Amino acid sequence: MARLQRLPGAALAMQACLAALAGGAQALSLAWPGNGAPQWWLQILSLAVLAGLVRSPTSWRRAAGLGWVFATAWLAATFWWLFISMHTYGGLAAPLAVVAVLGLAAFLGSYYAAGLAIFSRLAPTHRALTAMLFGAVWLLAELARGTLWTGFPWGAGGYAHVQGPLSVLARTVGVYGVGFVAAVLAMLLAQARTSDLLRLRAWALVAGGALVLVGAGLQRQCAVELCHTPAAAQPAPISLALLQGNIPQDEKFQPGSGVPLALQWYADALLAAKATLVVAPETAIPLLPQQLMPGYLEGLAAHFGQGTQAALLGIPLGDPERGYTNSVLGIQPAQPSPYQYDKHHLVPFGEFIPPFFRWFTAMMNIPLGDFNRGAVGQPSFAWAGQRIAPNICYEDLFGEELGARFADPASAPTVFVNFSNIGWFGNTVAIDQHLQISRMRALEFERPMVRATNTGATAIIDHRGVVTHALARHTRGVLTGEVHGRGLSAQQGWGITPYAWWVARWGLAPLWLVGVCMVVGAAFAQRRQR
Repeated sequence: MARLQRLPGAALAMQACLAALAGGAQALSLAWPGNGAPQWWLQILSLAVLAGLVRSPTSWRRAAGLGWVFATAWLAATFWWLFISMHTYGGLAAPLAVVAVLGLAAFLGSYYAAGLAIFSRLAPTHRALTAMLFGAVWLLAELARGTLWTGFPWGAGGYAHVQGPLSVLARTVGVYGVGFVAAVLAMLLAQARTSDLLRLRAWALVAGGALVLVGAGLQRQCAVELCHTPAAAQPAPISLALLQGNIPQDEKFQPGSGVPLALQWYADALLAAKATLVVAPETAIPLLPQQLMPGYLEGLAAHFGQGTQAALLGIPLGDPERGYTNSVLGIQPAQPSPYQYDKHHLVPFGEFIPPFFRWFTAMMNIPLGDFNRGAVGQPSFAWAGQRIAPNICYEDLFGEELGARFADPASAPTVFVNFSNIGWFGNTVAIDQHLQISRMRALEFERPMVRATNTGATAIIDHRGVVTHALARHTRGVLTGEVHGRGLSAQQGWGITPYAWWVARWGLAPLWLVGVCMVVGAAFAQRRQR
């Protein structure tokens, strides 16, 4: 009798372990260790395990608990490298750094716990509707994680689909929409283990086939537009030189080592490059202009202020009176003043300190700052007939903010350039994960994404999300290549994607509306059945 009484607890513990393992697999699907490639099938399969655990009638508390375990394991295994920035470079005691990473994952996991609690209370008996409701609550949880408290959507499930059958949907519904479709498919897969297996297999086959046909149609439309573009109208590519200084992170801001090394190497590389556009990464120049040796910036301005070359370089700007910004300076010929882009979406604890958390940052030895925010939708850098739109570090996580620049197609970016320094996280999978994020932005907007970084991944990504050129990570060097801008004029027929069109006008509101309406509809249907 005692053994029988222990069985429910043992079963629950087994389910929790299974949910944790599935969460770990979800993290691996984003960037497989070793080659860094996303595994779209593993993302759906691991989420299907969770769907199978919560699809049967169960208490909302159990569903919430399993969702929380899954999400906490998934997120902790995704951004475990935050430990390196806090402990290795920040000097925070290892136990506290572990607690901080797990605490962040557990907090963000609560969104998914809430979503699955709602799912458990409202799950309909119809299997297709069950799958749609599961997708809806998952969508709402992803949106909440990506927007609340400034948002931290790193590792969203949709990023596992930058290649694979669902990638063609990114141009229409974006990364969160792709994640919604993946969640629906995951629940359909979980339900395919029931007694009416053949019928459910056929349903899933029809749904999957429809998605493939829709995606193929979108791809075909894009291909037709490109083929019908007159050859003479296609713009000349821009030749690029992307600088990767590989300045050791523990020396980068040290006046006796990393600072002089960075100033010397980047100045030499900028002046020696022969490309049309030369790009240096985030804080390549690690000092404020007024802290530089006399003539340093003036020499660069004189070099790029004449001839046929332009430069974009990361540098902090400002003063105590006006405040400071994490910025990009653009220098080109025949311009009396440099172009300036100021980072808008700042990193919590790195570029601003959230209220009530100064005690936490005081325990770390990291050069933190309270930067001012730049505006959303700042003008692009006009050069060589292109409209080049900078974004700094993890700003490329927020497609809805990049999309604000597409409100007017006539001034929409033709090329994105990401300036990053994720040397804080060592030679880890964070580099691969960030590369997949940039690839997703290229798919959503059908614009190339150029990446110049301190330690990697320095790369050129074309408008199809394909990496065409890449520099070995954690090496010092210059990546040369070409980039073909997209969407220069309406006559070329390239225009903007459906995603760019709607996100520029309404942000993520349409996705919120879809998710909420599905949940409200499920609640209404359940009430009528009573």
